[in-house]
Amino acid sequence: MKIERLTTQFHTAKGVTSPVNDVSLEIPRGAIVGLVGESGCGKSMTAMSVLQLVRKPGKITAGRILLGGRDLLQASPREMRQIRGNEISMIFQEPMTALNPVYPVGRQVREAILLHQKVSRREAEDRVVEIFRECGIPEPEKRYHDYPHQLSGGLRQRVIIAMAMVCRPDLLIADEPTTALDVTIEAQILRLMKRLREEQGTSILIITHNMGVMAQMCDYVYVMYAGKVMEQAETFELFERTAHPYTQGLLRSIPRMDRPAERLYSIRGVVPNLLHLPEGCSFCARCERAAEACRTVPPELIEVAPGHKVRCHRCQEGGDGHGA
Repeated sequence: MKIERLTTQFHTAKGVTSPVNDVSLEIPRGAIVGLVGESGCGKSMTAMSVLQLVRKPGKITAGRILLGGRDLLQASPREMRQIRGNEISMIFQEPMTALNPVYPVGRQVREAILLHQKVSRREAEDRVVEIFRECGIPEPEKRYHDYPHQLSGGLRQRVIIAMAMVCRPDLLIADEPTTALDVTIEAQILRLMKRLREEQGTSILIITHNMGVMAQMCDYVYVMYAGKVMEQAETFELFERTAHPYTQGLLRSIPRMDRPAERLYSIRGVVPNLLHLPEGCSFCARCERAAEACRTVPPELIEVAPGHKVRCHRCQEGGDGHGA
């Protein structure tokens, strides 16, 4: 999949905001790509835009979303219903809002199979039980008949993951897929996603704020802030030669086992209100290296090394750029 200059806007009584602002990213066949940033940076809205699930007053106003040579923004509502859950699946962030409270969870996952694939009900049920087992759900035959309220938060999250993976999609979008899970189940789910990539050639877009998951899972990483991509690079390159001050701040805030106990670093300030973005770089008010140009001139996304792009005046001018 390739996303080209995607913009999603919300027209409100207070003004127009762009939680996705001229975003371009590529997810090659069989690759795992990460989209990272703080809450409110536009990561989930990017995913919802791909699936065309943006609710009013939101609207996709520019760009292209290419899947297998097709522009999904030109697809009809009926075509998108066939694509969702079959060619593109998504692991949603909130399991309680993604599951219907009045139907057993197994039946909900079964319906995803029957909607997109020509199999018998019995075969669909067997596949649901198998994917439940693969996702670490204990007693899958019993859990098939349970309702969402009978499951813990972690089990509900695993049901959502099973629903997204059961049709073996071409692209899996995982929005904070392991948030409600303990570290043992998290490792199991991440292994399952890797296996899906290796056995089925599935492309995966992982949306998270967990830099550890990024380092473990991803081939390529995009760092997003205030609706824009601020830095992008292959995972090793990003961690070894971090360029943007925002990415450096994210990495510095991770606890380190090889350093003595100390107060954790945090990036000063908060994500800006999208209605009142700075005139120049959207990160300038929080940046420890901001210059006058950063406050007045919006930076462009420029390649500073092969495959490594940064949206930062200081990095582009050859300043004290690399290294966390």
